[in-house]
Amino acid sequence: DNARLGSVAEWSIAPVLKTGDPKGSVSSNLTASANRVVIDPSAAEQSAAIIEDADAILVTAGAGMGVDSGLPDFRGNAGFWRTYPAIGHRGLQFHEIANPKTFKLDPRLAWGFYGHRLALYRRTVPHVGFALLKRWGESKRCGHAVFTSNVDGHFQAAGFDGVPIHECHGSLNHLQCSRPCSDAIWNASTFTPDVDDSTCTLRNDLPLCPRCDAVARPNVLMFDDDGWLSARATQQERALDRWLDQAHRLVVIELGAGTAIPSVRNFSHSAIIHRAAMLIRIDPVDDAVSRSCDISLKCGALEGLCDIEGSLGKKKQSQRPPSTRKIVPGTKKRGCL
Repeated sequence: DNARLGSVAEWSIAPVLKTGDPKGSVSSNLTASANRVVIDPSAAEQSAAIIEDADAILVTAGAGMGVDSGLPDFRGNAGFWRTYPAIGHRGLQFHEIANPKTFKLDPRLAWGFYGHRLALYRRTVPHVGFALLKRWGESKRCGHAVFTSNVDGHFQAAGFDGVPIHECHGSLNHLQCSRPCSDAIWNASTFTPDVDDSTCTLRNDLPLCPRCDAVARPNVLMFDDDGWLSARATQQERALDRWLDQAHRLVVIELGAGTAIPSVRNFSHSAIIHRAAMLIRIDPVDDAVSRSCDISLKCGALEGLCDIEGSLGKKKQSQRPPSTRKIVPGTKKRGCL
C-alpha cells in the first residue's frame, strides 16, 4: 500500500552519522576518482542533443541524487545499524523506527532518528549537479519541474524557486500533529534538534502541535502510516500536473531512481507514455531503458550530469558562427574570435 511504499523509499536516503565531503564546489565535483566509470561519449552527446532540442525539462530524482552531496544510501538491517548503532543495540529495524507508533511509544527516540536526519540535511550542501539542472531548465521556453521521492528539501535549497516540485513522500522540513488533531502542516524552521548520538535520542524539548500540545512529527510518509497529512504533497502534485499540461517537447532526466521502490520510475514511465517525453536515465546500477530512443548512462547522478554538460559545451562551440572580423595583413590572429 501507499504507506509502506513511501516508508521503504525512505530506507535508501537515511544518512550516516558522519558524512564526507558534500561536494559543494565545482572543483571537487569535477575531479575524476580512481573508481570513475567511463561513460560512452555517444550517450552523453545524445543526451545533450535531446536536452538542447527540448522545450521543457522534468527532473525525476530518487535517493541516488543525494549520494553525491554526501548522503549515503544503504540497504538491509546491517547497513542501517552501522549508520545508527544506538538503534541497532536496541534491536530495532528500520520499519520499526520509521513508524508513527514510535512517536507515541518513545517520542524522544523517534525524534532522535528524524532530528539527526533533519540536522544533517540542513547542513549538507547540494552538489553542483543541481545547479546544472537549474541552468538547463531556465534556458527552456516551458521551463522545468521536479518529481522526487527524497524528503531532504535539497531542490529548494539549491534555488529551484518558483518551480513545481512534487515531493511525493513529503518533507522533513515540515511538521504536523502526530495525532493528528487537524489538517495543519507547518514549517520546521523554528525547531533545531539536539541529538545524543550515543543513544539516538533528542536532548532538547520535543516539538509540539500548537493546537493540542501533542508531539509533532515530520510531515513524511512512514511505515504503516494512516496519519500522514498529504495535503501539501497533493497541492504540489496538482501544480506539477498543470505544468505538464503546458509543457511541449518534454525530456525527462531521471537520476538515482532504483527499482526496489519504483515511485520515481513509475512517474518517469507515465511521462514518456502519456506526455510523449524522451527519457535520459542516469543510474549506477539500474540504468536499462526499454525504448531504443531513450538514453541510459550507467553512473552516478553528478558524474552523468557533468558529462552531459561537457557535451553541451562542445556542441555550443561547434555551432559558433565563423568570425566576420577582418585580419590585417601581416598580423597574427590571437585567441578565440
